[in-house]
Amino acid sequence: MNNRLVSLYFHIPFCSRKCDYCHFYVIPNKDPYKKQFMEGLKLEWRRWQSELEDKKICSIYFGGGTPTLLGPDNIEEILRWIRESTLCTTPNLEVTLEANPEDISSSLVRSFAAIGVNRLSIGIQSLDDQLLKEISRQHSAHTARDAVITASQNGIPNISVDLMYDLPRQTLTSWEKTLDEAVNLPITHLSLYNLVLEPQTVFFKKKDEIKEFLPDALTSQRMYESAIDTLEKHGWTQYEVSAFQKDGLSSRHNVGYWTARPFLGFGPSAFSYWKGKRFRNVADLSRYSRVLKEGLSPVDFEEELPEVDKKRELLAINLRMLEGVDMGEFARRHGDLDRETATKLQELVQQGLLSWSDNKLKLTRRGLLLYDAVATEII
Repeated sequence: MNNRLVSLYFHIPFCSRKCDYCHFYVIPNKDPYKKQFMEGLKLEWRRWQSELEDKKICSIYFGGGTPTLLGPDNIEEILRWIRESTLCTTPNLEVTLEANPEDISSSLVRSFAAIGVNRLSIGIQSLDDQLLKEISRQHSAHTARDAVITASQNGIPNISVDLMYDLPRQTLTSWEKTLDEAVNLPITHLSLYNLVLEPQTVFFKKKDEIKEFLPDALTSQRMYESAIDTLEKHGWTQYEVSAFQKDGLSSRHNVGYWTARPFLGFGPSAFSYWKGKRFRNVADLSRYSRVLKEGLSPVDFEEELPEVDKKRELLAINLRMLEGVDMGEFARRHGDLDRETATKLQELVQQGLLSWSDNKLKLTRRGLLLYDAVATEII
């Protein structure tokens, strides 16, 4: 692994409406907030420039929120800061922008393509109109299909879509119908997310009302297995627990998360992983802007795990990649595992959740279905 490679994440918090399942920090899409945001973001960027001088940026990710609402001019300005700082970037730099289907138009896609965005991540979530209403999405299935086609025809052919399962009133049949339709869209990447009732979300507050309409554990497992089988049948490659690609176009940015590549997050609520530490910016635009104007750091949470715990967590995250973990290389980079963890891995192998062959540790098919339990055991 090239230890000079790093990634950048920009949290763009603007949203037209917060979805019932969303737990991310978002704020109304208003121009005064955008001005305040850009001023704070530039100050934060300047704080980190010197740290990046000997690094090589291989991916830039604009997440949210709804990054398209910031507009091509502001996104271009952020990319200009990076270019003008004379920092090194890889020749195949990946620049991803998240988008909602209802915001996509031919002119908007062309504008973003012209400034260097070369990958879109579109939050389709479902191709079932009734389910889209259940989760308070603003687009229809027809709008979602059109958005993907529009993007592919206007300069950004590298397109990822998000799909969700475990939704209220979702059936295995409706899920399989969405999968069958999705694989026929002009996309190169698919990410799957099961619904989690996170605190501070509308769904969490309504959990007692909706719990009877949520798929049970067996149906949830069948949905996941169905996705694996359907995508494999159509020539897709699963390269991570929840991610599938074709034409070799995996998400370079997300692979960095799963292989512990250092990354810096900018903007209110953004997370970073840098020099072995995890930290998060304050999730409040006013406070974020104020402390930066005062010359202070916007970080309000920071932790560095003890070496034993850090190694365990890193191994669990690495195992998300279906290629597995070269344990010899892992030991060379991070040191030997403690005896307790080594014993636990042997137990997971005996339980049929992991395979260990030629010094390569991998999830089995059963381990893939029970990844969360495997990770919990390791950590």
